[in-house]
Amino acid sequence: MTDAIRGETRGTAPVPLSVLDLVTVGRGGSATESLATSVELVRLAERRGFHRHWVAEHHSMPGVASSSPAVILAHLAAHTRRIRLGSGGVMLPNHAPLVIAEQFGTLEALAPGRVDLGLGRAPGTDGATAAALRRAESPKEGADDFPDQLAELTRFLDDDFPDGHPYSRIHAIPGPVQGPKGRPPVWLLGSSGFSARLAGLLGLPFAFAHHFSGRNTIPALDLYRESFRPSGLLDAPYAVISVATLAAEDAAEARRQVLTGALAMLQLRSGRPGLMPTPEEAEAYRVSPVEREFMDEWVGNVLYGTPDEVRTGLDDLQKRTGADELMLTANVHSGEARLRSHGLIADAYELPELAE
Repeated sequence: MTDAIRGETRGTAPVPLSVLDLVTVGRGGSATESLATSVELVRLAERRGFHRHWVAEHHSMPGVASSSPAVILAHLAAHTRRIRLGSGGVMLPNHAPLVIAEQFGTLEALAPGRVDLGLGRAPGTDGATAAALRRAESPKEGADDFPDQLAELTRFLDDDFPDGHPYSRIHAIPGPVQGPKGRPPVWLLGSSGFSARLAGLLGLPFAFAHHFSGRNTIPALDLYRESFRPSGLLDAPYAVISVATLAAEDAAEARRQVLTGALAMLQLRSGRPGLMPTPEEAEAYRVSPVEREFMDEWVGNVLYGTPDEVRTGLDDLQKRTGADELMLTANVHSGEARLRSHGLIADAYELPELAE
């Protein structure tokens, strides 16, 4: 198993800790401010010994400024030296495989040996936007071909189409044709069993979206491990789960922040996506019984509270799932609250301050 996959456990954390960044845009803020917060967050994560920092792909969501992960990752690479950077993930059916190979070959050239290519098959948006992205009548068009798209992308990354193949004379640049070098390891991401099983069969590392599909976490990880076949990349399964967290000095303040994310998800699921609401908006919002049930369920999947309470929740979750790595995300209004939360969790696990 390569060091690119398995991270180092630091402090008293049970497994390596990482960050999933949604580049959240809160009401009253801007994309410029949110991207600046992402730079602060990745530098904090690197300084405190988090293993990797991933950026998710979303489209047509005013509260999320991460429509172009490769562009953001290039910017983050310029502000870091050690931490692994990657997509969590790129939605492969939205793109031509050659384009993704070129983008991540460029990232690998900019930050050699510390780039991850995480791939998903969901659109990362609503059906109409997916159809616009995929130039298709149906948003599902393309997703059913994911295994073939993945195989094509892998061949572009390795520059090994067989003789006689229509693409055998096409090269992803930067890439292996320019000389021996490493290339980003491919990860599969998912929130159900499809990608879990495919990752296992291909011997790839797997990342599960526990932060919005907590009920499916253990079944998906079980399927991944049962399906796993050793590969040139991994000799044993390696599973990351993304976890919604928010730590604050005061538990009531942590809940106040978390409610902003719950209201944002309610608005998104109701077809009313917008900027991340403020805590004051979340507190003043008059919910119906059905909306209350949704928000309570959403909040129930977030590990929030004091740093010690969040640490206890993370420890328990890791024991229950057997996850090899925990990837923390804080989808709330305030960039300051996100930064503070990750710092407090690092303190709770006694993660050391590393040299710049």
